Amino acid sequence: MLNSHFEEYEALAAGADAAFGDMSSRYHACVSCAPGCSDCCHAVFGLFLVEAAYLRFQFEKLERKERRQVLSRAGKAEKELERLLTEAKKGSDPDGSFALEMARIRCPMLNEADACVLYPFRPITCRVYGIPTAIQGKAHVCWKARFEKGKNYPAFNLDAVNRKLYRISREYLQGAGGSDSSKAGLLVSVSKVVSASTPDLIREVFL
Repeated sequence: MLNSHFEEYEALAAGADAAFGDMSSRYHACVSCAPGCSDCCHAVFGLFLVEAAYLRFQFEKLERKERRQVLSRAGKAEKELERLLTEAKKGSDPDGSFALEMARIRCPMLNEADACVLYPFRPITCRVYGIPTAIQGKAHVCWKARFEKGKNYPAFNLDAVNRKLYRISREYLQGAGGSDSSKAGLLVSVSKVVSASTPDLIREVFL
């Protein structure tokens, strides 16, 4: 049974799906997402606690063989991330923010057929990748999309969603006995989520 935090998260995910569906309907010629396209599966981003815990919860339901395959890919992704950050610190990007923004690292959930093994439970960032989004006051869109430059389009407010994810994660953390609420803002990679030695991500990563 899903806990209340997961249920609230699922409502946010459903809202993201609805926004994507609306944009796809209104601007069909501009949205280029299609089966087999995995561009968004090579972008690097972090997950809030509730999203990370939810993804791990669903990951544990996969068959053992498929979990092993995901873990193998996760190990490679983590090594590539570490390499990028190490190189970034040697140059003019000490916190690695630019390197991560430009990084192209294959998500461990992407199988050899270029299909997401947890597609129905994918993070919100993945759900809205192909439509215009607003992040820190700036508009972003997939480079493959055909939205025209200089023309105004509705944008999905990822900042607002992230604030809600932080709030749910903070409540989740407090409910688990976490005294440092600032850790609710900690973001973790998909590869770290699945590589944690125990499904109890709260205690291993956030406490």
